[in-house]
Amino acid sequence: MCVIALAYQTRLLGPLVLIANRDEAYARASAPLAWWDDAPDILGGRDLVAGGSWLALDKRGRFAAITNVRTGRPHSGIRSRGELVTRFIAGAHSAPAFARLLSQERGDYAPFNLLFGELRDLYHYNSQHDRLSRLTPGIHTLSNATLDTPWPKCRRLAEELQACQRAPDAATAFGWLGDRHLPANAELPNTGVGLALEKMLAPVLISGRDYGTRSSTLLVAQARGDISLSELTRLPGGSGGQTRHFTLRPDPNYRKPVCEENPA
Repeated sequence: MCVIALAYQTRLLGPLVLIANRDEAYARASAPLAWWDDAPDILGGRDLVAGGSWLALDKRGRFAAITNVRTGRPHSGIRSRGELVTRFIAGAHSAPAFARLLSQERGDYAPFNLLFGELRDLYHYNSQHDRLSRLTPGIHTLSNATLDTPWPKCRRLAEELQACQRAPDAATAFGWLGDRHLPANAELPNTGVGLALEKMLAPVLISGRDYGTRSSTLLVAQARGDISLSELTRLPGGSGGQTRHFTLRPDPNYRKPVCEENPA
């Protein structure tokens, strides 16, 4: 997942409207948005190489999404960052307790941002700075730096959400997430990867030769408790493929067997 924008607890858009693109190598095998066969209370896409996810939620309303941090240097953790999404969703730790585990174990993973918590109480953790923050009401963005870093792609998505008078439908959101606008060179971040790669990665929709936007997601949490989650699978080059839609109402009393480490 490489760009996320969300309207969180705003007057016009309600508890949460979240839009996101997942960017990944085209060759990396993954499964689209679905309820998981081996964990039927979890809804999300799935990485079929390491088994984790980039964005998921469960029947209790626990949610997590992850992005990498671009540092200009290659990083390879001994564990897949996508497992952090699964660990939080499948577990029972509060967000602050889980963040204490992240602080202890962040060296096992390549640098990452994790957006996680209950849908009505979200947190952000950046492993590079070992920093946890609780989200405040308003418009927020997250790409490959840290929360609310004003990269051009982030600003463009934030502007779309700020202009909304009501939650967007899937077609509208997927249109925003299909934005191919290339910023001027002077607007590009300098993350140490060189100008050519900065330009390829700069649009909301990435369409490189071997790497690009694999899926677009819209999540809407309504005041009455209903949640809708939609995903558009994207083909190499960025054109749209299959669209999937799911709705649920989280049950805070839902119980399932949990086996996890004790919080630090």
